[in-house]
Amino acid sequence: MTGVRAQQKQKTRQALIEAAFNQLSAEHSFSNLSLREVAREAGIAPTSFYRHFKDMNELGLTMVDEAGLTLRQLMRQARRRIAKGGSVINTSVYTFMEFIEQSSNQFRLLLRERSGTSPAFRAAVAREIKHFILELAHYLETETRVDAHHAHMQAEAMVTLVFSSGAEALDQDSQQRAELTERLKWQLRYIAKGASGYAKHPEPPKK
Repeated sequence: MTGVRAQQKQKTRQALIEAAFNQLSAEHSFSNLSLREVAREAGIAPTSFYRHFKDMNELGLTMVDEAGLTLRQLMRQARRRIAKGGSVINTSVYTFMEFIEQSSNQFRLLLRERSGTSPAFRAAVAREIKHFILELAHYLETETRVDAHHAHMQAEAMVTLVFSSGAEALDQDSQQRAELTERLKWQLRYIAKGASGYAKHPEPPKK
């Protein structure tokens, strides 16, 4: 019986998270959400909310963690496809754009709270982006055999560019997004080419 209750509690907790994500939009940010609205969307009484989260801030921080994890899991799947012979940049960009299209509210949350007013939210988003950069840096270090420092620099440049392009893609139609996707792939190739060239011909140490 205890196991059943635990499963039901987890199911309700997840319903609250999904309800909050569903209410986000270009015009409706997390700060606009009310506990009552989220509870109603999840199909529970407002008082039951507190059985799952201390307050709306705790719900929001959980949403940031979930959005970051979803994106990292998708990119891990992309790297597995790459290992089977796919193009690194093409596969990665298409996977990211699929995330933007299918999980736009999750990405909106990351973007908004990255520069929001709450220090806790900013720190949470920064942590998720750092995880993303570190995973990519490790992949680059392993696959391209550059040293850890330069792999991290390349990963940081790529993630910054990708997130910026993602923000632009959110409000574009399919044609505009396709054009942005092609531009992003070329820009990432430039970064990769520059990093490769630097690794082969590093600058001499300064005297």
